Amino acid sequence: MTWTEMRPLLSQACWDTLWMVGWSTLLAVAGGLPLGLLLVLTDRDGLLRNTVANKVVGQLVNVARSMPFIILMVALMSFTRLVTGTTIGREAAIVPLAVGAIPFFARLVETAVREVDGGLVEAVQAMGGTSWTVVRKVLVPESLPSLVSSTTTTIVALIGYSAMAGTVGAGGLGDIAIRYGYQRFETQLMWITVAVLAAAISLIQLAGDSAARALHRRGGRSGPVPRLRLLKASATTRRTV
Repeated sequence: MTWTEMRPLLSQACWDTLWMVGWSTLLAVAGGLPLGLLLVLTDRDGLLRNTVANKVVGQLVNVARSMPFIILMVALMSFTRLVTGTTIGREAAIVPLAVGAIPFFARLVETAVREVDGGLVEAVQAMGGTSWTVVRKVLVPESLPSLVSSTTTTIVALIGYSAMAGTVGAGGLGDIAIRYGYQRFETQLMWITVAVLAAAISLIQLAGDSAARALHRRGGRSGPVPRLRLLKASATTRRTV
């Protein structure tokens, strides 16, 4: 196969992969962020302490995370057909990709939010802040660099998942690698696909790391962090007095 023949295939495959990963990332963040916050807030030391809810949500997340993606795609075929009207193609692949990524991202969110200094939470509470205020003013802003890193990790994982989705006709770079590289013995095309995936992952990781570092530096010199540290000191002084 010549480069002239490969180029349109690779262009369409790259667009399909971008489409699948982009939409599934948005859905993963939209579903995983509140789910991760809920795991933290309902913990025994959380603002909305609820042991039963925490254990139920935690178990659901664990079960979803433990399921291999290939099996998840098969298990969700009926649901995928209900949502998209089909089980083949890039739109259909978005459903299992998002469902698989939401619990994955939720655990990353949970880890990131738990790293927030508890003194800042106490400071906002001492100033009369509600639980929603704590989430909006402290937990999310303070964990934002880690959340960006978590999003980057999720995108990289979704690129790998999308390649596996190509084995069941979802399209994208994985589909090209299987149909042409493996089944038709177009080894050159397969290695080009691998190189494109590696380059995409490297660029995404670099961009995500740079954004996380920039947010970390910004938070250390300006923004809400210094003000919250003053509130923390104020709350500590009040408890001492």
